[in-house]
Amino acid sequence: MSIKWIVLIIAVIMYALVVVFPGKKSLSSLGAAFLMIILGVVSPGRALGELINWHVLMIFVGSLVIAELFIYSRAPAAIADSIVLHSPNVGIAIVAILMVTGIISAFVENVATVLVMAPIALALCKKLKLDPSYFIVGMAVMANLQGTATLVGDPPSMIFADHSGYGFNDFFFYAGKPSIFFVVQGGMIAGALFFYVYFSRRGGKKVTVEQEKILTMVPSILLILMILGLAAASFIFGGLTLASGLLVMILGIVGILWYWLIRRESGEKIRELIKGLDWDTVLFLIGIFVVVGAVADVGLLDDFSAFLSGIVDESVLMGFLIILVVSVLISGFVDNVPYIIVMLPVASKIAAALSLKPELYMFALLVGSCLGGNLTPFGASANIVSVGILKKQGVLLSFGQWLKIGVPFTLITTATAAAIIWITWR
Repeated sequence: MSIKWIVLIIAVIMYALVVVFPGKKSLSSLGAAFLMIILGVVSPGRALGELINWHVLMIFVGSLVIAELFIYSRAPAAIADSIVLHSPNVGIAIVAILMVTGIISAFVENVATVLVMAPIALALCKKLKLDPSYFIVGMAVMANLQGTATLVGDPPSMIFADHSGYGFNDFFFYAGKPSIFFVVQGGMIAGALFFYVYFSRRGGKKVTVEQEKILTMVPSILLILMILGLAAASFIFGGLTLASGLLVMILGIVGILWYWLIRRESGEKIRELIKGLDWDTVLFLIGIFVVVGAVADVGLLDDFSAFLSGIVDESVLMGFLIILVVSVLISGFVDNVPYIIVMLPVASKIAAALSLKPELYMFALLVGSCLGGNLTPFGASANIVSVGILKKQGVLLSFGQWLKIGVPFTLITTATAAAIIWITWR
């Protein structure tokens, strides 16, 4: 059996294990990476020095720390309370909170955003005697949607930036055209209209809540410094570089030191904060980087590109739709990180074969794989958390009930975003 087939079998088994045992996904990817090294497909030096994107991992970990501190500051809750107090009626207040949840999630990890905003939604629904299902699920899908908008929003966006040489600023404008941020905002507006149609019928009166007080502004300052710093690094160095990773990591360390020395939180709370970070995804990414590097080294990505190019033939629209629809369907059921790492070079090669700007297909891939996670209750971690929150409130949300929200929301937002991509980048 050739090494190409062995690598393919290992990668397929790894992917199957990730699907069947999502809670052990880091073990699956690291085990597959170890086999690639043992078999000599990649050397340890190449794995550590070339394949593992350390700057992506540093941005991910540093931004997680800043996100935790931002939540600790109670700033998101204060923002939501202010929206409710200044909204003319309940329907607008709820939709505005969903939109703010999404905007916060563009810079803060999706699950953390849902966890901090959910109590606000539950309290409001209890006061108004509303079923919280749409509100809580709305928070999850809006968070997943906006996580695509910026470089620090979600791991797929970081991976896309590293592959494409995009810096923080390039997510807003690239080559003189509106980039992925504005594509996502189009989807957000469509999604907000979808929820407004539902919630506008549920409450027309104004509601009052007790205003949450912000505990401290320091985490907000760190978040702003991270955004401005990434923008400056993008402008100075171009693309996603080691400087970007070091910047975010240093800000995260500064935040931990502030939490310990200035806020005088106990060593136990420091350990809880660090231990509570999403280390499983960090380890998962390390393994995936090595596995996909091995897959590329043996030529499997070239083979897959040639296969898809044969299906697409000369039809640009066919290629666009295949990438978009397949990405939505796959990401609705399995983790989108390994999928997007594999597919980014494939999408680029298909676009090159058709003499297209690579953004047309790569943006379709990014939007489809990220927004597709909203399709089912297990398509994204934020979805699973939202179902768990509802269960604790005695609300059992079935698979079918999720689909009543997830399917129309996914179709509306993805179609809107895809139309913007096609018009802008075709």
